Amino acid sequence: MKPRMLCKFCDVRATSCTGKASCKAECEITSICPNDEDVCVSTWRKKDDNFTIDTVCHNRSQKLHGLVLEDYNNSKCEMKEIKGMGSLFFICSCSEDECNEHILFNSYMDSQVVAVILVSLVPLLLMAVVVISSFYCYRVYRQRQAGSKRKRGRLDFSDAHAIMIDDEGSDSSSTHANNLNHNTELLPIELELQVGKGRFAEVYKAKLKRGAAGGEEQGFETVAIKIFQYEEYASWKNEKDIFSDADLRHDNVLHFLTAEDRKAQRQCWLITAFHPRGNLQEFLIHHVVSWHDLWQLGGSLALGVAHLHSDHTPCGRYKVPIAHRDIKSSNILVKSNLTCCLCDFGLALRLDNALSVDELANSGQVGTARYMAPEVLESRINLENIESFKQADVYSMALVLWEIISRCNAIGGARPPRAALCSQSTDVSSSRGCFAAAGCSVVDGLNQSRPGCFLLRGLRDNGFIHPPPSTSFLRGVQDLDKQKHTAANIISEPVQMFFQVPARKARARFLSVSVSFFLPLGR
Repeated sequence: MKPRMLCKFCDVRATSCTGKASCKAECEITSICPNDEDVCVSTWRKKDDNFTIDTVCHNRSQKLHGLVLEDYNNSKCEMKEIKGMGSLFFICSCSEDECNEHILFNSYMDSQVVAVILVSLVPLLLMAVVVISSFYCYRVYRQRQAGSKRKRGRLDFSDAHAIMIDDEGSDSSSTHANNLNHNTELLPIELELQVGKGRFAEVYKAKLKRGAAGGEEQGFETVAIKIFQYEEYASWKNEKDIFSDADLRHDNVLHFLTAEDRKAQRQCWLITAFHPRGNLQEFLIHHVVSWHDLWQLGGSLALGVAHLHSDHTPCGRYKVPIAHRDIKSSNILVKSNLTCCLCDFGLALRLDNALSVDELANSGQVGTARYMAPEVLESRINLENIESFKQADVYSMALVLWEIISRCNAIGGARPPRAALCSQSTDVSSSRGCFAAAGCSVVDGLNQSRPGCFLLRGLRDNGFIHPPPSTSFLRGVQDLDKQKHTAANIISEPVQMFFQVPARKARARFLSVSVSFFLPLGR
């Protein structure tokens, strides 16, 4: 026969238990329950600011306070709140001896918290599942759509803001597509005309078919194809890797579309935007530029070089600086709006701080002799400072700027292009001498009424051709500044900075001077 329960049995009395955590019933009387069906019960009530507790034995099959005991099988007395009792009311029941002495409020509260959390999270989880499923379905749809377009022989550059072109020619107005062709099928490209040839590759004007419907051609996009033979694979790979950097995107850098390794033809292709005006060297041979054209060509060139050398993108994100190492007028293209964009990155070098001196030394003495800085020609470049490679680029850019200036009608009669006059110069002394003489003749012929001409004469006299600084030129700039001359007012500070440092270090700052000089002229 099962013994009857022992329970705490006291009348309703005041208690210090506030209904939080766990409490003791504070009942000194232990009673043997009169019936075999009796269980231990505790009730707690809060009315106004008073707390009361009641401990009893009660038959589990009968109601207490109009309530059916549902939790009497518990070994602990875990309180459960009951609504509609006229005040805050908790009750618990259990089936162990004196189990109603210790009453627990936490377990019920914890279960409520868990329930609330679950109820709150379920909608969020459902939303997450819906979003992930939608995204997955969208990706599958786009992949199938892209696959069907490839089967129709069409390349879709819409996701990369590709160039918008008509059937007559092409120009990159968007400049923001750096894609690689990872498709197994080669693009439907038809070569038309060879437009250039260099040491490592040939450049062709070509048609890229835009798609077909019902077997009838819909149109084409005119692009430029740079073709490397397999023997020049290293040059192709280096240029492809440089172009593949999304941070290279800039209005004054050639718009790259895609690259292909055509193993069957033993050729490697780079596919870029096509610019009908051609390279800057050919443009200057056939055209005389105005003062405004000079500003546009020179300013955009300086901005392009500045972007390459910068360690941050225009939006402030870190990027690895790049040294072009072969800046010359034939490696600069002229866009339809008469701005320049840099091309031919086969010799370019990513100036990663992790590069060692040995790795920089192994990069070799590269470039075009008549555009090389003296320290590059004489193998005296400082390999311990990556800024040295930027300075060499700036030197080459300065020579290109002289080429543009030599064809400006503001000098009262344009001279022959500098590149043509100096084409036979291959060593440092003859190259500098040729460009120095050319620079003197150009500056001497400048119309002094033009803003900025005084600066060009000063550069000729002090910083570019003859290293010793001229205090008279600095005084002249300061005098113009006092007169509130527009150009001098903008550039006097960078020019003074330019001449207050040694000549070789000054070349590193010539870029900022160039930008300061060319940009105000068009305002």
